[in-house]
Amino acid sequence: MANQSRTLVGLATALTLCAGVSFAAAEGSTDQTLAVDRGTPEAPVSVVRLPTDLPPPIDVRDPQKVVVELETIEVYGQLADGTSYRYWTFNGKVPGPFVRVRVGDTVEVRLTNAEDSWMFHNVDFHAVTGPGGGAAATEAEPGETKSFTFKALHPGLFVYHCATPPVAQHIAAGMYGLILVEPTQGLPAVDHEFYVMQGDLYTEEPFGTTGEVIDSYEKLLNETPEYYVFNGAVGAISEQHPLEANVGETVRIFFGVGGPNATSSFHVIGEILDKVYAMASLTAAPLTDVQTITVPPGGATVVEFKVDVPGNYVLVDHALSRAMRGLVGILRVHGPDNPEIFSAPKQQADSMKR
Repeated sequence: MANQSRTLVGLATALTLCAGVSFAAAEGSTDQTLAVDRGTPEAPVSVVRLPTDLPPPIDVRDPQKVVVELETIEVYGQLADGTSYRYWTFNGKVPGPFVRVRVGDTVEVRLTNAEDSWMFHNVDFHAVTGPGGGAAATEAEPGETKSFTFKALHPGLFVYHCATPPVAQHIAAGMYGLILVEPTQGLPAVDHEFYVMQGDLYTEEPFGTTGEVIDSYEKLLNETPEYYVFNGAVGAISEQHPLEANVGETVRIFFGVGGPNATSSFHVIGEILDKVYAMASLTAAPLTDVQTITVPPGGATVVEFKVDVPGNYVLVDHALSRAMRGLVGILRVHGPDNPEIFSAPKQQADSMKR
């Protein structure tokens, strides 16, 4: 089935290129081309993008040129404990690098497809005003480097992804990320910013299978994923790299859905979202006092809230069956109790902090 999947992808790519169809392009982060361990099915590497791995806010400044380096790298990564999967990535992690620019900046995107890739790859930035978002300009065979330049005209938080056919397969395998185009005056200051993306992944083997699992093209077309993940893998931002904050601090989460198919009902159990930038529009007034926010595939949002009570806060898609297929995150809040806001018998309170 793996060979059949590769044949289908190669055939679709060749037919599309011969037809002269334009693909959408991509942007990467300011990461430079990296030496990345490819792993093996028996010894997979971590593909998890840390939720804290994002550039700091941009100081108020005039527009300038920003160069973004992306490398498309195929690696054997740990999908779950004891389970390996061949991911297709931007810069070796899922999601790809968080790209941060300011409205009015001129952005040059340089995409290199690693020499040992099996597939053609490219990148489509939803922040681009131009045909295909840059996909056709960056369509690269293994070993090639392609580039394009665009002007960041609209502030907002935008998805980027590979748009080589079958597009859904490339996205499901991990090829998605976010680019933030900050407004001229930036965003309000907060104590912590986090980068979280949701994806759905389709394997021949059922959820929980150990050893190497491979793509299921049939399940992809039928939209029946075996896994749902935050930041690339089961346990990525719960057991491995939970979000951390202290009582009294403010938190901002840049949240996106790579998909390719499932819409998210993003929710933080035990918190009310003080501000939500719906559909990731940073120029419209934010919604306030929100419990759950809908984010479609290829879409994003920005949420902000203050943490008042210590404990573990669970990040979920409120289509809660997905939590049993891997889709759980944790925000750990440290600090003194706040009985004016929340109190519980001591035994219960202690269990909530563990």
